[in-house]
Amino acid sequence: MSEIGARLAELKELGLYRRTRLVSGPQGPNVVLDGQPVLLLCSNNYLGFADHEKVQQAAAEAALRWGVGAGSSRLVSGTMTIHGRLEKRLAAFKGTQTALLFGSGYLANLGVVGALSGAGEVVFSDELNHASIIDGCRLSRADTFIYRHNDVEHLAWGLKQAAGRGSLIVTESVFSMDGDVAPLEEIADLARRFGVRLVVDEAHGTGCLGPGGRGAVADASLEGVIGAVVGTLGKALGSYGAYVACAEDVAALLVNSARSLIFSTAPPPPAVAGALAALELLEEQPRRVERLQANASVLRAELAREGFDVAGSSTQIVPIIVGDASTAMRVCEAALERGVFAQAIRPPTVPPGTSRLRLAVMATHTKEELREAARVLGHAALQAGFRPATAMPVAVAQEHARPGAPLASAPPPRHADAA
Repeated sequence: MSEIGARLAELKELGLYRRTRLVSGPQGPNVVLDGQPVLLLCSNNYLGFADHEKVQQAAAEAALRWGVGAGSSRLVSGTMTIHGRLEKRLAAFKGTQTALLFGSGYLANLGVVGALSGAGEVVFSDELNHASIIDGCRLSRADTFIYRHNDVEHLAWGLKQAAGRGSLIVTESVFSMDGDVAPLEEIADLARRFGVRLVVDEAHGTGCLGPGGRGAVADASLEGVIGAVVGTLGKALGSYGAYVACAEDVAALLVNSARSLIFSTAPPPPAVAGALAALELLEEQPRRVERLQANASVLRAELAREGFDVAGSSTQIVPIIVGDASTAMRVCEAALERGVFAQAIRPPTVPPGTSRLRLAVMATHTKEELREAARVLGHAALQAGFRPATAMPVAVAQEHARPGAPLASAPPPRHADAA
């Protein structure tokens, strides 16, 4: 057996082997998956804009007007009229001076963390931050202090230990695998007290929380206070790409320093136009956000009725923690046989011992679909040998593999090395 074959065999034995699944047609609340009609309960198309007629039409018209691709990096030939239009609307929506488009959320986080921190400085990162933030910390050449998840006391301790070397605090607003929300007001207060910048990744908050869907930052009345707000166009806005909403001087620094912007082709015009149309729909139809939140409440209540522990989630992301990776896959497959697609998430995306089904609600689901999905998941868990009412394992995140930890401390937290 080849070295690659052996590695793949090991992944299968550990229950960590992955494969792609074929979806026929657009993303929606119901799809045809590998030829089987299923309820889709793991997509980030939270507001149903990915297959909305107006969004589709805007993208099609943009392809005819501006072409399919941007042609190059924005600093070479890639900045087009449509990019500027969306940036202006995003800045107004987020309450910042300006906004800057990136090719993806991954590229945006790499660029922001790398541009706003450097060698000799310290970045403070929540232990459950997304892989793109973790990699941004690694590539920044700054030291990284990983504070315990949403633990502002541990963060404050780290800031004191940094002795003036602190450069940046970075956190997600809504954590993508747990569905909980960061204590942004307290974190922002610490950032002010210690004179460090704060970056908030609103990938799963924009369109889902706050007044008019403006996100957790707006919900905490921190608009214009955060140093940079990262968001994606590929989740609630139903398209592809990302942005950083920030002050004009921060944007200028990113244009000159963010390698993931400088050396990447600009987002394609159809995707940008589609996101612009989705943003306009969101502003015109804020009740979609209310419907999303109401649907999430229904699903959590029905899952609790089935015996699942969902107390940790307060958003449209509802994890069912199973623990063992192989068991999580069995629950996933058993639910799929009954017409519900709820993807199993396993290490390294989540810490060992916390494999889960990561459920994502859409505003376009019906309440009856969600009630039935909860019943299906309850049956699937029992079929797979998992009793929902049993105690959930304690989460222990994987270590952020970075040499030269900067601060002497009590046992430091371990970083969720998601991939």
